[in-house]
Amino acid sequence: MYVGDLSYQVTEEDIKGVFAEYGTVRRIQVSTDRETGQLRGFSFVERGTEAEKATAIEALDSAKWMGRDLKVNKALLREDRGSFGGNRGG
Repeated sequence: MYVGDLSYQVTEEDIKGVFAEYGTVRRIQVSTDRETGQLRGFSFVERGTEAEKATAIEALDSAKWMGRDLKVNKALLREDRGSFGGNRGG
């Protein structure tokens, strides 16, 4: 799942604590800036089942947490997001 609009002070443990209330948390990936190491305000949370994913999305999307309104939805695989640019073939 994609989790956006996170506080820049959030930790992986903070995220795990909130999402564990709605089922199994398999993995959390917190996004950081490559150069500065600072948090980028979003993360990905891997859930145990589709039902747990749906429950967490319903409960947490638009919920106020750490002073921010969370954005929680199903993450799309890179190939599912569409492509940008044109055909560069010659």
